[in-house]
Amino acid sequence: MKTASSLGRRNVLKLLVASSAAPLIFPGRLFGAAAPSNKITLGCIGVGWQGGGNLDNFLSLEDCQVVAICDVDARHKQEAIDKVNARYGNNDCKGYKDYREVLVRKDIDAVCISTPDHWHAIIAIAAANAGKDIFCEKPLSHRLGEGIAMVDAVQKNKRIWQTGSWQRSVASFRWAVELVQNGYIGKVSRVEVGLPSGHTDFGGTGKDKPDGPVPSGVDFEMWTGPAQLKPFNPCRFHKNWRWDYNTGGGQLMDWIGHHCDIAHWGLANPKFGCGPDDALGPIELTATADFPPKDAIWNTATKFRVDCKYPNDVELVIAGGHSDIGDGAKWIGPDGWISVNREKFTASNEQWIRDIQVLDKKGELGIALYRSPGHFRDFIDCVKSRKRTQTPVEIAQRSQTPGHLGYIASVTGRKIRWDAVKQQITGDEEATKLTLPQSRGDWHI
Repeated sequence: MKTASSLGRRNVLKLLVASSAAPLIFPGRLFGAAAPSNKITLGCIGVGWQGGGNLDNFLSLEDCQVVAICDVDARHKQEAIDKVNARYGNNDCKGYKDYREVLVRKDIDAVCISTPDHWHAIIAIAAANAGKDIFCEKPLSHRLGEGIAMVDAVQKNKRIWQTGSWQRSVASFRWAVELVQNGYIGKVSRVEVGLPSGHTDFGGTGKDKPDGPVPSGVDFEMWTGPAQLKPFNPCRFHKNWRWDYNTGGGQLMDWIGHHCDIAHWGLANPKFGCGPDDALGPIELTATADFPPKDAIWNTATKFRVDCKYPNDVELVIAGGHSDIGDGAKWIGPDGWISVNREKFTASNEQWIRDIQVLDKKGELGIALYRSPGHFRDFIDCVKSRKRTQTPVEIAQRSQTPGHLGYIASVTGRKIRWDAVKQQITGDEEATKLTLPQSRGDWHI
């Protein structure tokens, strides 16, 4: 991959000068927890739609100070800088187009990565190697092998990691998982994960505009990075990049880090025999999907179904566009079922829902899960304490694995056998190639 050393000696000196000229906000953890200056300094990389929301959340925390903004779209960058400076009443926040300029700054403790999926791995690994703690959007990575490399880099550098799978920080999801893990439905035999289907025109562009000029202020070469360099098309740019497999993963991968993450959380009771949620995974799976024509601008699957077999005879189904699988996560056992999504939390026995809230409040649960103070609050607290976050990188990798494997099974048309310990496909060389990291030119992990 490109590093600061590949920028040339003159540019490296410029970076160092820029770093030294930045506001002298020293890493708060150097001064002790009681020091008045104990603020975590943050650089935000990618501040468009999702990144802008993440920025707002960090700006709301008094012990976090955003000191750097990075975006390849000059308009997004300037809007974010203005927002930060207005929040703090100064002009100290600096803007960058190249993420490497953020990473060389020694006064930055952590970064928030909210770029399109295809950039997650390269930036995150570089950030870990630069000694930064990391908040990164889901899904963890664009390719399965990239996620494995990201886990290795975070562990090697002993970094704190939080994934944007914020549902774990919401009480209703935690209560549902606590019911499951405390055995209310007995041993789980089946899990259903319902995701959206089709394409949602988040960018308001439609899906059939012709190629056109790159918008003013956008570095499209840098935006493309390790992906295939295609002609610019507004239909696969901001927000709608997720409907092109070159840069995103469609509804399956856009949501796998949410509802499948919760489904795995419920299976983490050792008595279920599937393993902890930072180590579990399917044994084998099959998948079907409906794809648009190969020359379509939006080419990701509009309907899909992934049927997974987990250890100890647990079935897990992931589906989008299938009426028999409802939205969210649903666990089924011999004594009933429990279901949760962003709108509702239901169970075959409604009394359970009332009971779990009372027991949780009294602290009388046999298995009581961590009560998050809020997803962004949890990250900053863990940067200070060096404790594990609510959604560490290991869990994010395992939560996204069935989605990546499901895509591979759907395009190969074959059953995929997975070794969850070694994290590799067994007996299928062609399928294994589809797990390899994406790269273009000097952009690689």
